[in-house]
Amino acid sequence: MVLLVVMGVSGSGKSTVGSHLATKLGWKFYDADDYHPTENTKKMAQGIPLNDQDRIPWLCKLHDILMREESAGQSVILACSALKKMYRRILVSGGDAVYSKSDQLEEQGDSATGKVLFILLDGSMELIARRLEKRRGHFMAPELLQSQFDTLEPPSAPENFITVSLEKSVSEIVSEIEKSLHLEKCFSRAVSELDAH
Repeated sequence: MVLLVVMGVSGSGKSTVGSHLATKLGWKFYDADDYHPTENTKKMAQGIPLNDQDRIPWLCKLHDILMREESAGQSVILACSALKKMYRRILVSGGDAVYSKSDQLEEQGDSATGKVLFILLDGSMELIARRLEKRRGHFMAPELLQSQFDTLEPPSAPENFITVSLEKSVSEIVSEIEKSLHLEKCFSRAVSELDAH
């Protein structure tokens, strides 16, 4: 069972990549944008960036979805911006991450952080701006792209993550993620076997 979060700035293709990957693997797919409260979508449509107070209840709801699927033994893919390290901590640990000190969460290490694999869709602002110009029917105003890049804190150790370049087609990105998942599964199995001996 795998909990996967496809992350990145608006326009990076999280929903497209996540839904294609979920279809290919036969996993459940959730788009975090579908869970924003109405106030958040109104703010974004008006070109007003969301602050932490706007995001925290939304991220807690997404954490609950991930944990529900984990309890059911269901592999799942969530498309979510997850721009800040704190936001990713909330996705992994829930509301406790908001009030815990950074080092307390780091001490939990693999037990919490290892539950969720983050896939960062990485591309230049120019590439993503071109993508956003072609979009229709999305509430994220293209002017907010700079604020997204300003907010982005790329994942780093001890977070469980891989980075995939957006300079490829959707099918190539999906294949790269699928290969990474297979390698990680093989590595985890090998470690478990070593620990057993």
